[in-house]
Amino acid sequence: MNVKAWAVAVALGCSASASGELRLYTEEHPPLSFVENGKLTGMAVEVVELLAQRTGEDTRIEVVPWTRGYNKVQGEANSGLFATVRTLHREPLFQWVGPIATGYTSFYARRGAGLTVSSLKDVERFAAVAVPTQWYSYEYLSGQGLKNLYAVPTPQHMVNMFKHGRMELLVASNLALDEMLAEQGMNRDEVELLFTFMSNQSYIAFSKNTDPQLVQRWQQALDELTRDGSLQRIQQRWFVGPDTMPAVLPQAPR
Repeated sequence: MNVKAWAVAVALGCSASASGELRLYTEEHPPLSFVENGKLTGMAVEVVELLAQRTGEDTRIEVVPWTRGYNKVQGEANSGLFATVRTLHREPLFQWVGPIATGYTSFYARRGAGLTVSSLKDVERFAAVAVPTQWYSYEYLSGQGLKNLYAVPTPQHMVNMFKHGRMELLVASNLALDEMLAEQGMNRDEVELLFTFMSNQSYIAFSKNTDPQLVQRWQQALDELTRDGSLQRIQQRWFVGPDTMPAVLPQAPR
């Protein structure tokens, strides 16, 4: 088994492929996956590398923009995208291995702003809510009929707009909130949770053209990581913080 992380090569616009190699795409989205000191790391990356080791698959990981990876995996054989939130809309598009992480997604505001949100109906009174296009949260909120969504290309755009007061609300998963804020020089003490609108489970999404037996091997290996405690230990190393899970969560869209 060999795992190659081509983060630097992809950033330079290079892309090489070996015959029979499993190609996995991910994005810059700490703490799940990101490049640090030229090395690809993150909670989801650790899980994927361990799964590749246990299955013996020759695997290549590429860091690409989310939209590019999402589109490529829908057409390529022996390919996958992680970490991908599983939703009803995405269900028929991929084969799924997971979950590798579970969190919840909420609306946040500047601490002390005096804003109140207790339902999606309340969100409609805001002029606009920035959300990265093709994110599960954009897909979900759009499906719920929210008309004031403002599509942006990346989470960095969204947080930057929030930081400079162009948006009053921030949409984020508790798993990535700290890192999203830190990239813009902010921290959790500057925001407050207003309303949690969905729980979410992150998976590895394999293309429909990928060998189903390969997908089954990866799911079996993940099940073993869960049984022997390896998955929990990886999660505990990466997901530490003051978060408290709400007592009641809305029904998640798978």
